[in-house]
Amino acid sequence: MGNRIRIKDIAKKAKVSTGTVDRVIHNRGNVSPEKRARVKAVMEELGYEPNIIARTLATRKIMRIALLMPDPSIDPYWELPNVGVNKAWHSVKHYGVELEHFYFNLFDQADFAQKAKVALKTMPEALVFPPVFLKAANELLEACARLGITVSLFNTELSGENVLTYVGQNSYQSGVLAGKLLSFSMGPTGRVAVVNLSKEPANAKHLSDKAQGLEDYFQAQGMGDRNRVEKVVFEAFENKKALRAFLLELLREQPELKGFFVTNSRAYKILDALGQEALQDIRIVGFDLLPENIAYLKKGAIQFLINQNPVEQGYLSLTSVVQKLIFDKEVDAIQHLPLDIVVAENARYYLEREDKYALVV
Repeated sequence: MGNRIRIKDIAKKAKVSTGTVDRVIHNRGNVSPEKRARVKAVMEELGYEPNIIARTLATRKIMRIALLMPDPSIDPYWELPNVGVNKAWHSVKHYGVELEHFYFNLFDQADFAQKAKVALKTMPEALVFPPVFLKAANELLEACARLGITVSLFNTELSGENVLTYVGQNSYQSGVLAGKLLSFSMGPTGRVAVVNLSKEPANAKHLSDKAQGLEDYFQAQGMGDRNRVEKVVFEAFENKKALRAFLLELLREQPELKGFFVTNSRAYKILDALGQEALQDIRIVGFDLLPENIAYLKKGAIQFLINQNPVEQGYLSLTSVVQKLIFDKEVDAIQHLPLDIVVAENARYYLEREDKYALVV
């Protein structure tokens, strides 16, 4: 029906000129709020939808989007949202969307800030990025607000003047879920270690939110005394020998430990360092469907993986920008994705679901 509605039909019903209708449709020129509202109301009533695709191609307007992303060659987790972003771009590039990648070192906040400056110099209309460094990310959001750059965030939830949307997990609730899974699998006694294998974890808000969620779950269940939570941080996780020594000392000092909650995608590193035999009496909950994690899940060394849907995070973070800036569609400010509980028996399903985002070359 929408294609059969003419501009003059809208103008007649709204009691305005065709020029006014045209300005409302193309979002240009001076139109009073009262007339704009009247025209939009008539368009909705008549079911009129402008041919945005044709209009975009006709004007040949280019929309530049900058992606500020941790380098996947440094941490393989980031290849997952990277796949999602690239898949999304291939589905919308014919609308005149250009995507430029800016990769930074996940373990270097100064490099993040420097790459952010380079990205802003290209004057994109939108910036897509995960705010993995809290202080530097807030400074970047302030800069985007000054420059009028639309922001789409994923992985870590922050707020800001120009933030269009956040796509990702509810980090706090994922910690609550981890607490519930551990309490089911290890019983009502024993201690849990919340393990942050991360550099500068104080800058990573989502890690602290996860730990808080797990701790609050135990408190709410009246298990605070019996399941005391031990929070540990180890930044030299790339050094297997050092990690092994750290974990052995932790187990020696805390013989009542019955569960590990690894707050990011690096649960496999604990098993790589200690071996499955040393951890056979410990329940492990980790995140994300990295091949290394899946291998240990299938062996029974990891009991649960919480899938944060990183591929879909990347996909939706970019398509949300296109929906708003090209199609003028409303986008939810917060898009929390499901927290999938992955076990050995259903892992194949989730892996196959992610395959749909793979590019066919």
